[in-house]
Amino acid sequence: MAEEHNHNHEEENIIWITNEEGKEEAYEILFDFDSEDFDKSYVLYFPAGKGEDEEIEILASSYVQHEEGKQGELKPVETDEEWDMIEEILATFLADEDEE
Repeated sequence: MAEEHNHNHEEENIIWITNEEGKEEAYEILFDFDSEDFDKSYVLYFPAGKGEDEEIEILASSYVQHEEGKQGELKPVETDEEWDMIEEILATFLADEDEE
């Protein structure tokens, strides 16, 4: 199911996603990246408002950026190969964060 979201990086890296009940929920963008292998853009995000010591679930979606740059469309990750790539990039990102 495609969902509309606000993908404006100047807005404190927050996207708003409408859940199944029609309620908007805030998510903080961890990072986004483009994949030449899959010719897609991806975003990794987690529920906003979680404390640093809390365990968080990191979510991933591909997305299509609309022309105006403020609204985009989230799409599900479709293949195991995409998930493998996302997990590898996330592991590298987290390892780099631990070193800092």
